[in-house]
Amino acid sequence: MTRPDPDLSPATLAVAAGRPGRAQGAPVNPPVVLSSTYVSTGTPGAEMLYARYNTESWLPLEEAVGALEAAGLPGLAFASGMAAVEAALHLATPGTAIVAPRHAYLATLTAARERTAREGGVVREVDIADTDAVVAALTPDDGAGPASLLWIESPTNPMLEVADIPALAAAARAAGALTVVDNTFATPLGQRPLAQGADVVVHSVTKYLAGHSDLLMGAAVTADPALRDRLHARRTTGGAVPGPWEAWLALRGLRTLALRVERSQASALELARRLDGHPLVAAVSHPGLRGHPQHERAARLMDGFGSILTLRPRGGGAAADALTRAVRLWVPATSLGGVESSLERRRRLPAEAPTVPEDLLRLSVGIEDVEDLWADLEQALHAAAAGR
Repeated sequence: MTRPDPDLSPATLAVAAGRPGRAQGAPVNPPVVLSSTYVSTGTPGAEMLYARYNTESWLPLEEAVGALEAAGLPGLAFASGMAAVEAALHLATPGTAIVAPRHAYLATLTAARERTAREGGVVREVDIADTDAVVAALTPDDGAGPASLLWIESPTNPMLEVADIPALAAAARAAGALTVVDNTFATPLGQRPLAQGADVVVHSVTKYLAGHSDLLMGAAVTADPALRDRLHARRTTGGAVPGPWEAWLALRGLRTLALRVERSQASALELARRLDGHPLVAAVSHPGLRGHPQHERAARLMDGFGSILTLRPRGGGAAADALTRAVRLWVPATSLGGVESSLERRRRLPAEAPTVPEDLLRLSVGIEDVEDLWADLEQALHAAAAGR
């Protein structure tokens, strides 16, 4: 397998990384290897042994994700985003605190709470955009001791708060804690947390990296060989490994990441601008809007504002539900990051944080024509208003 120049842009690495070596007659794309076990005689060495440990079908994708995050090491593919999250959460020392955003992916917070309930410790939930509050939570005077792990989402799901990753990672290191960043929303095209001081990055590959809403997969990436060994051991023991076809499909989707993100980000910002101040809209949030509380931070730390926005129609939760029934092009669905645009009222989920407004809709902008997306949203806003 060839390793492209790490100084290439992420957009180029998404296309060039993880390719087979160049030789006359060699394939341009990596093959899919359908074998659960490998020939092995004597004492096993570095060669392939068993497909729960490693397989050729993962390696090109892992090489590409590691290159995109500028890790200097291949990433690790997992069976789902949550499998990667679980492995990263187990980097926390049992019996200690995990500092996490109060607004984050529900399953992540659930997994963190269950781990501390089972093994001791506590989850301290904070406003991740409030740097002073996060730093204070790392070493509080509450008798529970310092944190061993800081978990960051930026932008957060679904409130789109933006964290000061470099400042928080430095504070965590000073406190003796590891920093893990879920980079699913921003993608490596929007930010590279390892370069900002994070220890580990996780992705739901299901979302933007694969990009077509047709597979489940996760990834964890680190520049630290010892941390990578720990994550690899957790994956091997837990068995949370992806199938060869899923890995191949994810790499195929990754090749168009830059084009998809460029289009969806531009459309998301345009839609947010049109919705901002619309007479049928109570509030809209997107880091690219100047009125966003962390707009300046996002402009300073990120290379793009992302493809997610939130919308609160006038009329409360009933209007939000009516809007989801009225859209014709947008897909009411719980996932995000695909080529199709989707939306969801988050508080319909019983476990969603009570600080998330009842009427908040999370919109994931795809690659359709922005005028078609706008026309559908506007007719749905009017239909929801008429039904009040």
